[in-house]
Amino acid sequence: MRNPDSKNTDAFTGLEAAIVLIAFVVVAAVFSYVILGAGYFTTQKSQETVYKSVEQSTSNIQLTGQLYGLGNASTNKIDTLQFTISLAPGAPPVDVTHMSVLFSSDTVAPIVYTWDGTINDTTHFSAFNAKTNETVTALTTGDQVRITFNLDENTQLSANQKMNLEVRPALGSSFIISRSVGAMIFQTNIL
Repeated sequence: MRNPDSKNTDAFTGLEAAIVLIAFVVVAAVFSYVILGAGYFTTQKSQETVYKSVEQSTSNIQLTGQLYGLGNASTNKIDTLQFTISLAPGAPPVDVTHMSVLFSSDTVAPIVYTWDGTINDTTHFSAFNAKTNETVTALTTGDQVRITFNLDENTQLSANQKMNLEVRPALGSSFIISRSVGAMIFQTNIL
């Protein structure tokens, strides 16, 4: 027979174990939710980083047509450079006002030309819509923009001279054009 003063704790121990098990399951569910949320957030941030790095490492600009050197008959040198650019497929718009063009040759140290809208001097370039001939401040999808700048007396190109142009947008990598001047200088030269 059972002693009335003795207590049976078997059922209570089972209830305690069930509560502890439920607590562990709840804590594990909350912990896994937090870990999954952090994982999704990290994945999104790394995806943004990849897209930004691809955007900045690829050139958004491409040469459309030829690079022209306009010759000066009195000096028999090229004193104006002109070329047309457009956006690469899928590229975002480019702000032309924050773009620069770096010019150098085998006898001229690099010179940086910035946008001015007009060709007022030999430190600025102009940007015109190739079809409408209107001044342009942005290069958007489907646009063709003609870039023109004058070379000063000391930087004009002679026959057989090598030159480099580097078009530098504010966002994205530079676009480089390397050419050589022909053996003779004409009024319009394709470089």
